[in-house]
Amino acid sequence: MGFSPLDWTVFGGYFAILAFSSWLFSRVNIRSSRDYFVGGNSVPMLAAAVSVLATSQSAATFLGGPEYAYRSNLTFVGFYVSALLAVLFIAKVLVPRFYAIRAVTVYELLEQRYGAKAKREAGIMFLVGRVLASGARLYIGALAVSMIVFADIAPLHLFAAILMLVLGALAYTYFGGVKSVIYSDVIQAVTYIGAGVAVLIYLYGTLQTDIGTMVDVLNAEGKLTVIDTAGNFGIWSLLGGWLLLNIAAYGLDQDMTQRVLACKNGRDGSRALVVSIVMTIPVVLLFLAIGLLLYLFYNHPELSGIGGGAVQEFGGEKITIFMTYILNEMPAGLRGFVTVGAIAAALSSTNSVLAAMASVAVEDIYRPWKSARGETEEAHYVAAARSAVLLFALVLTAMAVVSYYWQRATDLPLVSFALGVMSFAYAGLLGVYASALFTKRGSARAVPWALGGGFVTVLLLQPYCFGGAFSLADQLVAGAMVSFGVMQLGTEEKAVG
Repeated sequence: MGFSPLDWTVFGGYFAILAFSSWLFSRVNIRSSRDYFVGGNSVPMLAAAVSVLATSQSAATFLGGPEYAYRSNLTFVGFYVSALLAVLFIAKVLVPRFYAIRAVTVYELLEQRYGAKAKREAGIMFLVGRVLASGARLYIGALAVSMIVFADIAPLHLFAAILMLVLGALAYTYFGGVKSVIYSDVIQAVTYIGAGVAVLIYLYGTLQTDIGTMVDVLNAEGKLTVIDTAGNFGIWSLLGGWLLLNIAAYGLDQDMTQRVLACKNGRDGSRALVVSIVMTIPVVLLFLAIGLLLYLFYNHPELSGIGGGAVQEFGGEKITIFMTYILNEMPAGLRGFVTVGAIAAALSSTNSVLAAMASVAVEDIYRPWKSARGETEEAHYVAAARSAVLLFALVLTAMAVVSYYWQRATDLPLVSFALGVMSFAYAGLLGVYASALFTKRGSARAVPWALGGGFVTVLLLQPYCFGGAFSLADQLVAGAMVSFGVMQLGTEEKAVG
């Protein structure tokens, strides 16, 4: 079922708001690359917190949260409890160090111990992982938009959806930098959370029973389990691999940490991280609750009046249960609202990654090279920053298009690989940072070997390599241990460029 006139009205209204807000937010005074990349350290704590929340909730999360609850239970919320523990550690250990050196990127911290070369190598590892991961997320977001808006996933329509998302992200990022991104994230967060609330209310109204009966049915079928001792989100995984993943995601990934570095001081940056997770947990519960109601809707016809279950397929593509509901059951108007919610989730993750990748490319790689040749004018680096944003917009667009064709031409789980590929980069970064922060060992020469060792370890533990059945959490622990071990083989030496 395609868009109705009412859906197009909602859709048009959303993009009118985007156009006006992008013009408004881009009117910031950019005099230096620090202004462009960290907002001149003038971003309010709460705005930074909402931006971190929005960045962490991509279109994959928007659609994937309900899918997890539909197929399993509520144990996924444990991931964000683990994230809360992680950000408390980051707020205490990492953020004060970032502000002490007035960092623009998180990888500048490595320069203090191992030299500019280590900073550059860590930045390159981040860029490689982010191109794959964020390109795939862009593809998933565009896939959802194409299905809903154009009622197909033809190459031309998918490419139009990709361009829609990239141009929307560029509208915020190119002129105003990270400050524009952060303020736009507030709009995106309100949009997709509002869409989630609207769906929850509508779904609840379609089920012909009271909330007590719903709870009894869900509880009897094990859908309300929150804490598990085993499984993918069991306690030991949450305190092990998932905790490491969250430390890397919120403390060592420029995509997340950039808005923390934009606060007025380290205290505000630390508070922004903690507040972001506290706000994220109820948002995640909202989308998990949608999944539980969809479970009742499709699997209990006595409650919904709908029989036959759900067919999670569209044009030969396997789709989530939430997408199935949007395409087949959602009324006009609400479908348009949910579509802009998915776009908002995709935009908030895309515009932030453009700013993050540009900051690493310019500050950690290009500026040191250019400064050594005599260039010191800030106007030059502001222009370089905007050029880098455009470059990475093209790169992510290309990766999204490649994802489309690669997924259809091979049996390799490209999207699953790309969505988890940041763990390949995280493993090495965790080992290197642990060595830099907590030991006196390690060397500049060991850094690339440690980064590579973490990457290769995670790669070798993939099921498509040797058929192993290691969870992502286990892979990350193993990779981080190998990376840390490699760093300990190196003796401390004077930092070099």
